[in-house]
Amino acid sequence: MKKALFIGIDHYQNLNPLSACVNDTNAMAAILAKNSDGSPNFSNRVHTSEKEVVTVTLMNSALEDLFKGEADSVLFYFAGHGAIDRKKNEGYLCSQDGNSQNWGFSLKELMNLANTAHPNIKSTLILLDCCHAGIAGEINALEKQVRGSIIGNGVTILAACHRSEVAVESMGEGRFTKVLMEGLRGAACDVLGKISPASLYSYADQALGAWEQRPVFKSNVHQFTDVLRHESKVSTAVLRRLPTYFQSADHKFQLDPSYEPDRGSESANLINVPVIPGHVQIYREMQICIRHGLLRPIDYAHMWHSAIFSGRVELTPLGAHYWRMAAGNKL
Repeated sequence: MKKALFIGIDHYQNLNPLSACVNDTNAMAAILAKNSDGSPNFSNRVHTSEKEVVTVTLMNSALEDLFKGEADSVLFYFAGHGAIDRKKNEGYLCSQDGNSQNWGFSLKELMNLANTAHPNIKSTLILLDCCHAGIAGEINALEKQVRGSIIGNGVTILAACHRSEVAVESMGEGRFTKVLMEGLRGAACDVLGKISPASLYSYADQALGAWEQRPVFKSNVHQFTDVLRHESKVSTAVLRRLPTYFQSADHKFQLDPSYEPDRGSESANLINVPVIPGHVQIYREMQICIRHGLLRPIDYAHMWHSAIFSGRVELTPLGAHYWRMAAGNKL
């Protein structure tokens, strides 16, 4: 069971209005509701300032509901203003009615809810697209030199920026959420089509340059829950056959012309060499693996030449990883 809460606020009573948060929130909720094959992913609740007044009371109630009961995974996404109370050294997610006396929902309280929900909630992912988001999970200490984090079991935070930075929005999109959406649409998935919090952060880390806001990743988990699933780039059936084709992770597989039915300019020279259908199937599967970085030809630059002129193929380090997973019955 997976459930998610999305809060997006553009319209503020006491702070400057924003332009991207509502759209970003609706877009994130839509993409995370279903996997790419249409199967259900997260069961969503969405609160945005275009439809209701998102007060601190509403935020408090919604977050308490999110962390109630049992679930395999919960996700919380917030887009809006973020603030720091310098005197208390505490961060806040600004509610629509927030002001300098009470900015909104305390990140300290958010972490308390997330940390104490385990083990009833096995995995928690917190996505924060707001200014100063990186303060989430920090130890609440007044001494400025103290910098540490308290992240409970099963909790992961992806924050748009460091505690001292602002989260940028332009052209109706939050920069951080735009990058997350790119990752969720497939840029961050692995060979099996899985997107984990780590792969999503890795994509954001690379996409946001050294001079832009820097995303923050904090986690205390022993196993990631998938954020979203896409179709496998290489089917598990093909991956399971890797140990059949390669006797070991460093084995060199020998090809020959019987694997390639399209012989082109070499057809006349190979007229007496039969094409073997079983070999063709293996060859096609290897081509898929090469396309996704699991195999590479050794003696020639291309697979066609490797087959026609009896070259060899080997596993890449990524391919060796999936070979070990298949050999260990982990696929």
